[in-house]
Amino acid sequence: MLQYFVRRVLLMIPTLLLVSIVTFIVIQLPPGDYMSTYVARLMEQDGITDRAVIESLRKQYGLDEPQYIQYFKWVTRLLQGNWGRSFEWNRPVKELIGSRIAYTFAISLLTMLIGWAIAFPVGIYSAIKQYSLGDYVFTGISFIGMGTPDFLLALVFLYAVYKLFGYNAAGLFSPGFEEAPWSMAKFVDLLKHLWVPLLILGISGTAGLIRTMRANLLDELHKPYVTTARAKGLAEGRVIMKYPVRVALNPFVSTVGWALPGLISGTTIVGIVLGLPTNGPLLLRALQSQDMYLAGSFILILSTLTVIGTFLSDLLLAWLDPRIRLA
Repeated sequence: MLQYFVRRVLLMIPTLLLVSIVTFIVIQLPPGDYMSTYVARLMEQDGITDRAVIESLRKQYGLDEPQYIQYFKWVTRLLQGNWGRSFEWNRPVKELIGSRIAYTFAISLLTMLIGWAIAFPVGIYSAIKQYSLGDYVFTGISFIGMGTPDFLLALVFLYAVYKLFGYNAAGLFSPGFEEAPWSMAKFVDLLKHLWVPLLILGISGTAGLIRTMRANLLDELHKPYVTTARAKGLAEGRVIMKYPVRVALNPFVSTVGWALPGLISGTTIVGIVLGLPTNGPLLLRALQSQDMYLAGSFILILSTLTVIGTFLSDLLLAWLDPRIRLA
């Protein structure tokens, strides 16, 4: 086990190095760079066409150097804890991401925990009571939740909340509380807005988890080891929870590698529709404007979390299922 742990940790180093190279190359693939967008904007606003001014700006931002030098400088700064400076925002990347990370993490974590808390018992019930009225009801709700796009639910909820309760549910705060210091009134205002993204993100996520749990458990319920456990006289509840449910949890544990970066990135489309101050819309804007230091740092963070999450899920799977052997 120790050798496996050390080997996997050592493999993370070249993996992350390769990811950083691919990330930087992908960001550079679109024609032009951040200056192309910036100069076009200046030409529209002020009519600046002086080539000397444009070259001066490119040199100021370090875009006149070869790409491999830009990459080397970027990685060197990353190793020193400096994530670079955003071109568009003219602020440190670490500050930009850090200012939104708390809200992103809170929304994503609450959504995930609520989804798991609902999906596990409902999925177990649907599998045990297959083709019952309750199973049909939960199956129908799951199909609706999985088939309805999140952004459409967001638009419907924004309209419904405004019509029923008379306030705009977009964002996490009302305009008067966005810059205000924390107080009980601001916390109450946060709760008034927070339930909307949690409900929207929870509907589709929970629906998918219910279907997965039901399908996995149905595959296990009729296997010989479950029949043997019943033949030994174990109580039905103990048989279900100790054996097939534990095996059915494997797919959920294996998705830790995806869930971990999701806690930081959040949901981009829903974040844009609801106007949430989360990291998803920030990443999309950085990619659109080719803000390479912001986008590159963001993608590298998510890739690192994916590698760490995959490592953790492998360890959890080995602990959860004795049939899995570590080579």
